[in-house]
Amino acid sequence: MSYEIDSRTALRLGALGGALAFGGAIGTASASASTPSIPRTRADAAPRTRADAAADRIIASVRRPRFPRRHFPVTDFGAVGDGTTKNTAAFAAAIRECSRSGGGHVIVPAGTFLTGAIHLLSRVDLRVEDGATILFSQDPNDYLPAVFTRWQGIELMNYSPFIYSYGQRDIAVTGQGTLNGQADDSHWWNWKGKESPDFSALETMADNNVPVSQRVFGAGHHLPPQMIQPFASDRVLLEGVTVINSPFWHLNPNLCRNVTVDGLTISSSGPNTDGCDPESCDGVVVRNVTYDTGDDCMAIKAGRDADGRRVNVPCQNVVIENCSFANGHGGITIGSEMTGGVRNVYARDLTMNSANLAAGHRIKTNTLRGGFVVNTNVYRVTAGTVGGPLLKIEGQYNGQTGDYPPEVTGITLDNWTVSDCAGVWSIVGASASDPVGTATLENLTITTSTAPSAAQYISDLVVENVTVGGVPVTA
Repeated sequence: MSYEIDSRTALRLGALGGALAFGGAIGTASASASTPSIPRTRADAAPRTRADAAADRIIASVRRPRFPRRHFPVTDFGAVGDGTTKNTAAFAAAIRECSRSGGGHVIVPAGTFLTGAIHLLSRVDLRVEDGATILFSQDPNDYLPAVFTRWQGIELMNYSPFIYSYGQRDIAVTGQGTLNGQADDSHWWNWKGKESPDFSALETMADNNVPVSQRVFGAGHHLPPQMIQPFASDRVLLEGVTVINSPFWHLNPNLCRNVTVDGLTISSSGPNTDGCDPESCDGVVVRNVTYDTGDDCMAIKAGRDADGRRVNVPCQNVVIENCSFANGHGGITIGSEMTGGVRNVYARDLTMNSANLAAGHRIKTNTLRGGFVVNTNVYRVTAGTVGGPLLKIEGQYNGQTGDYPPEVTGITLDNWTVSDCAGVWSIVGASASDPVGTATLENLTITTSTAPSAAQYISDLVVENVTVGGVPVTA
């Protein structure tokens, strides 16, 4: 059945939006466990900072799900791990029985299990064991009927994400196995050249305030689904698995609270294959993740344009730590879908190394998006090669213009050691009347920069203790 938007849904989302209000409590302690102690790399030897204290408070507030010690092997429900038998019904039956029994672990044992969409229910951990692969079908019909989702920041009815939840609590995907979306140049990625008419139609519907239930895409259209999308869900855990060959964004928690992403390996080279995109979420911890993507590695989002203003829920209180970044359009990226606003981002103890990494910390916005980006902190970073500038702020992204000047301020890079980059900063505010507020770069040691730094339309650029090749750099 389709996930239609009814009055109950509206009330749920309204309640979620209220719970996401800045400064509100995150999660409930009665049915959750505190986050375990934080593994540290460079942070062990570094003095604690005010940013660390703020990040630690966020981590302490984010609740992880708990699951009873009950096990439901998918093979007990008819699943066959031969790589050719389609197991969609077996996965659904195991998840349904696990949830109905009060929760537990749906076990995917060693083998290759072909399936269509997997929909998680409350109190279910989908555990993909070492040696197990969930192989997602290349047939778009296996992701129908359409579900309520978001596509590049706009709500619609579309193909189901490969692993999806809606309005659930205490859900997880864990283990040491692999999720293989099987996207390639002949499946899903080849839709990139066909998606523009559909996305234009979706944008027009949003601009005209067409009800989401009438924005029906899916069959006959070319907007590829996300790999994993928990939607309007609370206490979400994604842990340990390897995720490859996604048709679109890999991880896209949307309108969620209490999200933990820990120890994943994410790799796809296709178009729009962002690594992890929390959108309009409150309380997100991303740690120990390895990224090698065809688009932004980590991209924090909050809706797009008219639809983003309608939903109007920020993404906030996000901690990213001990992660490694290779190829991608940006390491720690915000936007461009950021109309609901982004604030309180702490990214620490990171490594970056790729000539194909287009920026270290990248912010994308324009006067069509509006919204705000306030208080982002990217610090204690060790980088070999960064293929672009360490800080890139694009206030005129894609040349789009409108009547909603964005606010971008409180952007900080601190304590970076870099072998080589193409510029230390590249900053362009929206306009002379809407400049970037404050951006601070301090304690950066760079061996070589192959491009000049440039800034236009910024009120306060602070550069302290920054050197390139041993030579001090000033603003």
